[in-house]
Amino acid sequence: MFSTATLSTLFLLVVLPSAAREHRGHISVVLLGATGDLARKYLWEGLFQLYLDEVSSGHTFTFYGGAQAEPAQGQKLMFDRLKRLTCPSDVTPDRCAMLKDQFLRLTQYHQLKTAEGYAALSAEIAATLSQEGLEEAGRLFYFSVPPFAYAEIARHINSSCRPPPGAWLRVALEKPFGHDLRSAQQLAEELKTFFREEEMYRVDHYLGKQAVAHILPFRDQNRHHLDPIWNRHHIERVEIVLKETVDVKNRTSFYEEYGVIRDVHQNHLTEALMFLAMELPANVSSSEDVLRSKLRTFQSLRGLDKRSAVVGQYEAYSGHVREELQKGPDYFSRTPTFAGVLVHLDSLRWEGVPFILASGKVLDERIGYIRVLFKQRAFCAQSETAWGSEPSPCKPKQVIFYIGHGELNSPAILVSRNLFKPVMPEGSWKAVSDRLRLRLFGQPLSEYYTYVPVKERDPYAVVISRIYHGKKESFITTENLLASWEFWSPLLDSLAGEWPRLYPGGLQNQHLLDFEMAGGEVSFAAKEALEVMGARDEQMPDQYKTLQSRFRQNQLVTAWPKELIGRLASDMEAAAASAVERAGQFHLALSGGSSPLALFKRLAAHHYSFPWKHTHLWLVDERCVPLTDPESNFRNLHDQLLQHVRVPFYNIHPMPVHLNRRLCVEDDKGPEVYASEIAGLVTNGSFDLVLLGVGIDGHTASLFPQSLVGLEGSPDVVFTESPVKPHQRMSFSLPLINKAKRVSVLVMGRSKHEIVTLVSRVGQEPKKWPISGVSPSSGHIAWYVDYEALFG
Repeated sequence: MFSTATLSTLFLLVVLPSAAREHRGHISVVLLGATGDLARKYLWEGLFQLYLDEVSSGHTFTFYGGAQAEPAQGQKLMFDRLKRLTCPSDVTPDRCAMLKDQFLRLTQYHQLKTAEGYAALSAEIAATLSQEGLEEAGRLFYFSVPPFAYAEIARHINSSCRPPPGAWLRVALEKPFGHDLRSAQQLAEELKTFFREEEMYRVDHYLGKQAVAHILPFRDQNRHHLDPIWNRHHIERVEIVLKETVDVKNRTSFYEEYGVIRDVHQNHLTEALMFLAMELPANVSSSEDVLRSKLRTFQSLRGLDKRSAVVGQYEAYSGHVREELQKGPDYFSRTPTFAGVLVHLDSLRWEGVPFILASGKVLDERIGYIRVLFKQRAFCAQSETAWGSEPSPCKPKQVIFYIGHGELNSPAILVSRNLFKPVMPEGSWKAVSDRLRLRLFGQPLSEYYTYVPVKERDPYAVVISRIYHGKKESFITTENLLASWEFWSPLLDSLAGEWPRLYPGGLQNQHLLDFEMAGGEVSFAAKEALEVMGARDEQMPDQYKTLQSRFRQNQLVTAWPKELIGRLASDMEAAAASAVERAGQFHLALSGGSSPLALFKRLAAHHYSFPWKHTHLWLVDERCVPLTDPESNFRNLHDQLLQHVRVPFYNIHPMPVHLNRRLCVEDDKGPEVYASEIAGLVTNGSFDLVLLGVGIDGHTASLFPQSLVGLEGSPDVVFTESPVKPHQRMSFSLPLINKAKRVSVLVMGRSKHEIVTLVSRVGQEPKKWPISGVSPSSGHIAWYVDYEALFG
């Protein structure tokens, strides 16, 4: 228990000689996990810095370290660390000694294991304030404990240690905040049982890095420079990079569960991405406006899959895992320690601009930076040697938020001199006038306006200060957390079975981890000379050539998936060119499902001669969901193809499943509307090409076995019922499909082998297997079947 005069005496000691300052109430700070690694390395220093910054603000403070260790042991561990606290260089030794002594006298250790322990702490806080005659302003709890302990501690605080009415409660939570979307949702549900949203401060210390923390203020203070150029018309690419030279030895239990994407990309790099890409609110000081804009930016992120990323693992990692986690000698981990991820936003500002998020362990240097590279629009008639030192439109244009380490070894903000001279707050940032020959990102420092902090601050000190001041925009809300996991979880799921590329580490990596972007996908630039991991006894793609034969008396093309998709795309382009030359237009009808998605991407990324301007795009079938729904075939077509090619909007014909604000109602006559549109534009209803797939039950389009709907008769477009959700569908009828000049059937994957074998042997029995009824009356059909579907 503190002595009776301690708090008031210390308050006067610090405030004098201006003792007339109004007292603003008392704040109790409780550090949970007070003897742990994070507390020892960063948090006690951060709390001491808070005391140094705010002790003259009118508040009084007490600090409590909480842990599960017995009082004598816990107190010794805690005070051994507190005795080593340091002051910033601008604090005189005498004042530092005085403030450090005060801080230690205001700090106590408590064993906090049970509700009774928290109740006793609350009673002690109340008794101390009563004796001092002080009013409580608030309580700050910092959770430096594993997330599995959050719920129990939250329950104890909520039931036994809340401050009285009128005082605020702020709870700081350390990552990880879940392992995936489901676990994050579960943790969020548990926490909201005990705390209100405004009471929770999910900490990402990366946002306390001074260069990252200044992104929004920089954008705000330089609006008049940035507004015209902060967009897809002027920015070539954005790089958000965190490279480390250390390995994960002694942290493998954590890393095996999380890996680099969960550890760095899902939080640190994503938050930096938000600050760069979000629409800037009119008032960046408004936490609500900033958080609302961040959430809208999350909603504009384009979905990820395994083609959006490359992953690697340093060679010694599996050995570290075997050693520390007692795995057998044959154990090899698939956990990535390096990842490069390509992110796109579907927004008018950022459409087409690649955002590269890269991070890894055991790389060639330790550095963190955010680099915005602008497009080079100038042509320079003189050679580079004649440009001189003056700003030139021929030199690179970039804005760099230099997070730290590397050759500069300091947080910094750099703007190319041929771009603009930025506005920077004089009291907190200063211009650099030395080391001008140092080269960064292809330019000497002399070609940048370069600014560094007047006073460097530890990220945790910044974070703790912002919690104290209630600046919620620097923290992760529940909505933003779940939006981030919703964005990253599909990529993590798709990579779960992939083997990462092995790399030796450090300078020996050379170009092994370099990667390239093409068509919205990324791949390693250097091919591996040897397949080290995941070797299989089965045949590899390059051991086959594309085979051509017959299937159901029709043309058959078979190959591995990538080659097969390439062949189909080329054949479609040839058919399109022929139709446009013959009739001036090309009518293409596309089925839904997963198989065509790779084809759409191939067409968008590689077929620049495709006559999109003269192409009409139709849907063979559609689910009865809104066209913006992820289940919608049109939504997939839009996301994977339409937004990447230039098809006139009046040539795009989605199925009218959503009429009169309702879905697939017979009275709205959606099939008749679509059939009428086809009749008005497609001569004799004969499409130039219809692309179909095959389900494992033999269905095609949305024509299903054991149903006569759409198999015969006059309606060209019909409503059907699927055995799987969503059940209601709209579909071309079989007679309409069979009017086509050309039908291509795409079948891929081992799961289709059984139905491919069956269909190869049966005649025309569309009631049992609708695909068997596809037989164009005056056209021809070609089957594109990959090796796994054909051979199993």
